[in-house]
Amino acid sequence: MTTLPIRVLVAKPGLDGHDRGAKVIARALRDAGMEVIYTGLRQTPEMIAEAALQEDVDVIGLSILSGAHNALAPRIMELLKTGGLSDVKVFMGGIIPDEDIPMLRSLGIAGVFGPGTSTETIVRAIREAVKE
Repeated sequence: MTTLPIRVLVAKPGLDGHDRGAKVIARALRDAGMEVIYTGLRQTPEMIAEAALQEDVDVIGLSILSGAHNALAPRIMELLKTGGLSDVKVFMGGIIPDEDIPMLRSLGIAGVFGPGTSTETIVRAIREAVKE
C-alpha cells in the first residue's frame, strides 16, 4: 500500500522580496519526497488561503522576513478557518523575534523556524504534524 506524499504550499506573504530561503526550503521538502507548490513573492493572505484550498495541501509554509508576521499570520489563520481549512498545518520561518512566537502559536501556527534551522528539523516537524 502506498501513501500519498505530503502536499506543502510555500508562500511569501506581504511585500518581502527575498525568497532565497523559501526556495531552499522548497527544494529540501521536495528532496524529502513531499509535493511542493511555491506561490512566489508578494502574496496576500487571500491569495495564500485560496491557493491552499485549490491545491488541497496538508501544510502551508510561510516565509516572512519583513517583520509583518504579527499582521499577516492572524489574517491567514482567520481565512483558513473560515474557508474550512482548519486541518491544514501552518509553519512559519524567517526573522521572527522569540517574544512573538507564543502569540503565533496561540493562533494555531504549528511551528516557527528561525535562521539557521536545519532542513532536517523542518522536514521532521512537518512529518510529525501531518501524522497527528
